[in-house]
Amino acid sequence: MQQNNTINIRQNWRSVWNSALHRLLTIWGSVLLAIVLSILPYFFQNIEHRQGGIQLNDYILDALPSVNVSPFIFMIIWGFAALTMVRAVGKPIIYTKYIWLYSFVVISRMISISLVPLAAPARLVELVDPLTGIFYGHAVITKDLFYSGHVSTMVCMVLCLERKTEKWLAIAGTAIVGVLLLVQHVHYTIDVIAAPVIVFALFKLTQNLLFKPAPQD
Repeated sequence: MQQNNTINIRQNWRSVWNSALHRLLTIWGSVLLAIVLSILPYFFQNIEHRQGGIQLNDYILDALPSVNVSPFIFMIIWGFAALTMVRAVGKPIIYTKYIWLYSFVVISRMISISLVPLAAPARLVELVDPLTGIFYGHAVITKDLFYSGHVSTMVCMVLCLERKTEKWLAIAGTAIVGVLLLVQHVHYTIDVIAAPVIVFALFKLTQNLLFKPAPQD
């Protein structure tokens, strides 16, 4: 059984490299993602030192307690990240779609965070993840607000996973992460609500630009 799975994985990856289009998408998508991730630490450090910012009146946050739920947030995110990686190894198109979508999400967040200077919510409890801390320059970042990167990451996985059960589980995980971020006062409500809408729009754009099926004769 394991040998058959290994053979199938090799065949799937061989089919990618035999297709000039898929090969180029995989290579250039990986390059783009590497460039974007290398820029992130400098971007976030600059944003964190930005003076001022608007603190929103958020009635939902005001009604919620401020509790440190970081372990639960990252258990969910990294659990689904591991699942997505496993599925991507077996089916490389998942990997290719994810890296392009995630790259566009990161770029759009850099733009939106720059254009919408928000101050950290009141009663914020610092959210620290030792695994992704490298992208923040190992500093606590509190001003990367509109729109939520954690919810966006989950939505990317929802859209790239193919099995229906896993999609629904990821949707549930996304909703839980969104609620927990509010409980920890890491984001405003609008940051959490806007993330799925923007990421879905970017997903449709990515599909139409890069992964549109070739017309049949």
